[in-house]
Amino acid sequence: MAKKQKKQQKQPGTGGTPATVALTAAGAEYTVHAYEHDPAHPSYGEEAAQAMGVSPDRVFKTLVAEVDGELTVAVVPVAGTLNLKALATAVCGKRAVMADPAAAERTTGYVRGGISPLGQRKKLRTVLDDSAPAHATICVSAGRRGLEVELAPGDLARLTGAVLAPIGRE
Repeated sequence: MAKKQKKQQKQPGTGGTPATVALTAAGAEYTVHAYEHDPAHPSYGEEAAQAMGVSPDRVFKTLVAEVDGELTVAVVPVAGTLNLKALATAVCGKRAVMADPAAAERTTGYVRGGISPLGQRKKLRTVLDDSAPAHATICVSAGRRGLEVELAPGDLARLTGAVLAPIGRE
């Protein structure tokens, strides 16, 4: 217990989202990056990459899709887009479409642009783009706009139960 408390003290501001709480509880190594969110920016992910000075291929966006009627999380680099057909294939489904934003927010407990693959209200099946392991660390939303968490891709896959598959495209 004392070790977890120390970790929280080293990570200022990490007690604020379910994602960082889940990471701390799991004992995962991570770094939180906060930046000033600009509501006028056209892309949450690209804004995060620019604000942190990180290559867009290391910053991953969390998208919620519906595969054969079941909500599914796709985590892909912000530098590209989600291949819905590949997502469906990755979870042995037939058809994938983007989820209704209100359903995604209600199910995950996060707002659009701040949906994290970690600490969701209801654990959804998750697919992580297979480009992630090429990096020592990647960044994903920490659960709100203007807050990212950097961690090892293997930790993200383990903590979310993610399947690795080629679901992103440039």
